[in-house]
Amino acid sequence: MVYPLHWLAALPVTASRTFESWFTSRRTLQTQNTTLRHDNLQLQAQLQKYASLQAENQRLRQLLDSSTQIMGGRLLVASLSAIDLDPYRQHVMIDKGEIDGAFVGQAVLSAKAVMGQIQQVSRYAATVLLITDANHAMPVQVLRNGLHTIAVGTGRINEIQLPYLPTHADIQVGDQIVTSGLGGKFPAGYPVATVREINREPNQAFATIRAEPTAHLDRSREVLLVWDGEILAQHQP
Repeated sequence: MVYPLHWLAALPVTASRTFESWFTSRRTLQTQNTTLRHDNLQLQAQLQKYASLQAENQRLRQLLDSSTQIMGGRLLVASLSAIDLDPYRQHVMIDKGEIDGAFVGQAVLSAKAVMGQIQQVSRYAATVLLITDANHAMPVQVLRNGLHTIAVGTGRINEIQLPYLPTHADIQVGDQIVTSGLGGKFPAGYPVATVREINREPNQAFATIRAEPTAHLDRSREVLLVWDGEILAQHQP
């Protein structure tokens, strides 16, 4: 009979302890939840860094594989530090300069193909003129038959032109264009572009030929600087 009275008398203390226990548990869970969120963010950041390092390692391996095809000259890996891609200026900045031996006119290659040549050099950096710049021209040849011509930039990152081939020239869509080695700036036989479109007008002396650069000019992050190298391995279309 007196139990209800004892229960009522103890209710404030019991309720207080229950509330304190609940509040403590809730605060502990909030703290643990916050800690877990922070740990999760740190793990995600580390995973992203790992993925970035893995991708960088893959790119460097590709550069290494590419460099084994060049013999007789010095090679140096450089990283892009700035990009300037617009219809009037197709340039990138690299983190190598005069102190590293870089010079104006030096060939710049990616892991896949020719990217351009150095246009300006400072002590610790250099500006690279890409092959797609409207002011860039280079001697090339058709890999299939050795036909020589000049490739010029269009100002578009995904296109160069071969404006000096006559309409009857032996060139086809899908032909791979490579460096000819003439002029001494670019190693001979290195991929430049693939022919994507040919327009032959009967009343025109020259065909309109458009090609897509082989190098990923808008995605490359590391490049090779070449000193008087010569490509030995033949790249097949």
